[in-house]
Amino acid sequence: MQATLSTAPNRAMGFLLFIAGMGGLLYGIDVGIIAGALPYLESTASVAWKLTAQQLGFIVAAVLLGSVLSSLFAGALADLVGRRAAMVIAGALFTLSIPLIALADGYLPLMLGRLLQGISGGLIGVVVPLYLAECLHARHRGRGAALFQLLLTIGLVAAALIGLFQAQEVDSATTAAQNLAEAQRAAAVFAAKDHAWRSIFWVCLVPGLVFTLGGLLLSESPRWLARKGRTAQARAALLRTRPAAEAEAELRDIELALSPAATANAGAGDRLLSRRYVLPFLLACLVLALTQATGINSILAYVVTILNQAGLPGATANMADVALKVLNAVMTVVAVVLVDRKGRKFLMMLGTGGIVVALLVAGLLFRSVEGEQADISAMLQARTQGDSLVLRLDPATLQALGGTAGDGTAMQLSLAYSYGPFTNVQSRRSDDPALPELRLAREDTVQADSVIGAFFRRLHLNPFADPAEGANAPLRIEQAHLSAVPPATHGWQVALAICLFVASFAVGPGVCVWLALSELMPNRIRSNGMSVALLINQFVSTVIAAVFLPTVGQYGYATLFFYGAGCALLYFLTATFLLPETKGKTLEEIDAHFSR
Repeated sequence: MQATLSTAPNRAMGFLLFIAGMGGLLYGIDVGIIAGALPYLESTASVAWKLTAQQLGFIVAAVLLGSVLSSLFAGALADLVGRRAAMVIAGALFTLSIPLIALADGYLPLMLGRLLQGISGGLIGVVVPLYLAECLHARHRGRGAALFQLLLTIGLVAAALIGLFQAQEVDSATTAAQNLAEAQRAAAVFAAKDHAWRSIFWVCLVPGLVFTLGGLLLSESPRWLARKGRTAQARAALLRTRPAAEAEAELRDIELALSPAATANAGAGDRLLSRRYVLPFLLACLVLALTQATGINSILAYVVTILNQAGLPGATANMADVALKVLNAVMTVVAVVLVDRKGRKFLMMLGTGGIVVALLVAGLLFRSVEGEQADISAMLQARTQGDSLVLRLDPATLQALGGTAGDGTAMQLSLAYSYGPFTNVQSRRSDDPALPELRLAREDTVQADSVIGAFFRRLHLNPFADPAEGANAPLRIEQAHLSAVPPATHGWQVALAICLFVASFAVGPGVCVWLALSELMPNRIRSNGMSVALLINQFVSTVIAAVFLPTVGQYGYATLFFYGAGCALLYFLTATFLLPETKGKTLEEIDAHFSR
């Protein structure tokens, strides 16, 4: 009997950590799944649905935008219905998003599905760390939150493996189609790529179902139950994961923090930006904003595209992506072991310092090849006919544009163009088996007016481009650069720099940012404070993801890497001089520290 009682808390704790970890898995899939799908989505949807680079950027950023939207109400929802119910809602939304994306037949359903996925991710990002912080004992809280990050990295690995498998399928289909006529070969490759990105999303349905159904079997947060006056249920929730003596002692601390005397001491200052709360709140917001300002989500989302541009071909870039995600998971395990030994502050300093070095190296590597690009804007402008341009990177075209087609060197073209306020970016490589046609046309670039755009223009506000201004505007080649595809050695050097970036992020911010979010916020403002902080976090991430493709088309990859290095340096200084150590302290002790 005694053995049964002693093992019950361990089983309950294991189940709690497993389901909460599945939330991290879904969050990782949210961020990582687009990396493997994007090259095929770009190859097919941009042709079938005439998507622009900005629209593709919106598809990538939609998950992050959805997180921003859900962050606005995640804390209030968790306070209203409870942490467990909010987790179940998040899982259900993720599960519903999969068929909406995989069955999409146009831009709008695809965008809505990704947005729904992001709303789910935003809820998970707030509620699961909040749930773990309120359910786990102080001595387990660091590893519990780190486990969330570990499963997040495993989600990234799973997404990368799915992408690698589909990349190999596409390569096999491409090889099998080599002997077909040109039109048949192009159709076969197109069909394989279209099937690939849809299959990548379908595989993600299972973990969504596991998280949703598992959440129904969890107990509610004891601190939420205590705040609602349900003391008996709070005691029962604590007893599920703690010995009786520890449960009673912790319940007394919780009741003391919620007592009328403590409430009276808080008084009218019990507001989010009151003097006693403003420092930890702003510090948590700064940490989360800088986490995304390093560009982590965008680099993980575009990593296959980045490595392709750096010189790694096809499935090789997908294999490097898998290696990156595995490294991320391994280093997260290292962080799980160290976080309650070395402390949060030490790991944050170590991680952010490594990020600065990695991004500087990656920026310098891209600068070395981007400096050798030939500007052919004038030549392409001269080739335009009737405000349109059509060309293929075949040997004759490359010869005319000054490319070295004779020695077999693969060439790549990066092109930015506009019709009035409507801009787009396209790129082509001469070693693409399908050798797709590059076609610039007004009807593919100037988008029809939207209800939202028309509404704002009636208010004399114009955040969106006006179709009337692009209707008669001439085609203008903003930038056009032709260069040799970098050698594979250059691609592997960039991959190593990104490996250092990912490893450093996993050891420091990857694990500690969730702890900072849940630990720095005082008990009375934790749910709303976490929502606001995560809102800032996801807003920064969304902006970077949305402007990524247009920015690299205009200014190159080096610019974005140097920008990330500058933000990482500021992050290092914040971790060194502003971040306190919270290792081994209860949430109530951390609250008391900032109150003083």
